[in-house]
Amino acid sequence: MKTQKFRLSRIVMNFLLLVYAVFAIFPLIWMLLISFKSDTEVFTTTFLCHPTLSNYAAVLLESNYVQYMKDSLIVAGGSVLVSVVVGIPAAYALARYNFNRKEDLAFQILSFKFAPEILVVLPLFMIYQKIGLYDTYLGLIWVYQLICMPLLIWVVRGYFEDISVEIEYAAQVDGYTWYQIFFKMLMPLVKPGIVAAALLSFIFAWNSFTFPLILASSKVQPITVAITKYLGTDTAHYGQLAVAATVSAIPAIVFALCIQKHLVRGLSFGAVKG
Repeated sequence: MKTQKFRLSRIVMNFLLLVYAVFAIFPLIWMLLISFKSDTEVFTTTFLCHPTLSNYAAVLLESNYVQYMKDSLIVAGGSVLVSVVVGIPAAYALARYNFNRKEDLAFQILSFKFAPEILVVLPLFMIYQKIGLYDTYLGLIWVYQLICMPLLIWVVRGYFEDISVEIEYAAQVDGYTWYQIFFKMLMPLVKPGIVAAALLSFIFAWNSFTFPLILASSKVQPITVAITKYLGTDTAHYGQLAVAATVSAIPAIVFALCIQKHLVRGLSFGAVKG
């Protein structure tokens, strides 16, 4: 009886997972299908159509799409790099040192991630105009720290807290310096957490829309903002829009597939205490 209930529950769970997978993947498949359709076939056909590569030629060869992708890679990659360099020492400090109002500071750092972007982007727009950071790589990398750094600090902090401080004390007794302990012992142990947090930070930065929309213009145009150009002024070119969206999703997908082992391990291990 219990075996039958167990089998039935597994069947139901697998069915629900299949439904969710179809629900999650179908928009991507539909977008890919539209990218091979002409503008006239977008609303007149469903799965059966006359495939064409004209949309890909128009987007990849006849526009500045490659430059838009390069801008996104520079901004998102630079943001993650700065977050890793600054966030790892901050995570270690929050995990190892006890100081007044430490948890309040940690919560305040995390709250930056959930603050509505529109609340901070308008004052930053005026500040950036005055200090010369508007429409620059440095300006976007700076503001993207509101997206990347809180996540990285909290994930990596959990890793440092899972590592017993006795390991550091034992290494000090053996004559290791603090730098040797940090870089040769602790960093390899927290590597999965760093990789997982860096990946998610990169995806969040890559998908950011509000910040580049307000704080950038013609010199720096990340792909999330540049895609809107394919809507057209008089009519929407949905085929070209689908191409731009499909290609822009490739870097994040490839990145996730290449390091999915570190991603799963990083998010699960760092969250377990005790």
